[in-house]
Amino acid sequence: MKASEALLAATRRIDRFDAELLLAHMVGEDRLAMLAGADREVDFAGFEPLIARREAGEPLAYITGHREFWSLDLLVSPAVLIPRPDSETLIDAALAARRDRRPTTILDLGTGSGALLLAALSEWPNARGLGVDASAAALAVARTNAERLGFARRAAFLESDWGAAVRGRFDLIFCNPPYVESAADLSPEVMREPASALFAGPDGLDDYRRIIPQLPGLLTPGGVACIEIGHTQAAAVLALAGAAGMTGIVRHDLAGRDRCLVLQMA
Repeated sequence: MKASEALLAATRRIDRFDAELLLAHMVGEDRLAMLAGADREVDFAGFEPLIARREAGEPLAYITGHREFWSLDLLVSPAVLIPRPDSETLIDAALAARRDRRPTTILDLGTGSGALLLAALSEWPNARGLGVDASAAALAVARTNAERLGFARRAAFLESDWGAAVRGRFDLIFCNPPYVESAADLSPEVMREPASALFAGPDGLDDYRRIIPQLPGLLTPGGVACIEIGHTQAAAVLALAGAAGMTGIVRHDLAGRDRCLVLQMA
């Protein structure tokens, strides 16, 4: 079957763009190169199981095993939350906050795939970083990404319950914790991602209550922490930061929603 015919058959069942990405993945090319060769013969028998997985609601990134973040090609698996463009707001915020004082030590609490840590190391080539996660499976993904992308010598990883096992202080801290209310009605597709990376108690603040008090002991003098939040949570998390002796500003994502707090000691 020609590629164009395979795509036509797929789009009767799934989104056209998803079908193009899946077929490109199957033939081992990027999407545009695959489309340029739409008259080639492809193995529809090999393509059909990918279509079926997407039709059943499996996230595209878990099917292909890849997700782009900050122009980095990251490996992902069901062990980690899929990196989202909204989280790039934290990198933008850090670049603005550290414009005149480049960090040399970076900590990523809840590193997952390593997305935030590795994006930061790509921006600051003289920095070293530590990615922390409570999941050994997630850390395996992050280590693999660090090795694939050439950051293994500058990135270390540690299994820890947030900052409990972390020693030392850092110029820059990232954290994208779970912040979804336990009763929230999420799409079936999102629900395929690790629940431990999504849900944080009745008000979505349980992990902030544990993380925020740890930050003063983890930051160097003048250091900053960039923390992802749900778009309705800025006031509540800023109150937690104030109780820990910290001040912060809110940064917005591309849709104009509250997405990141930049915190430092008062």
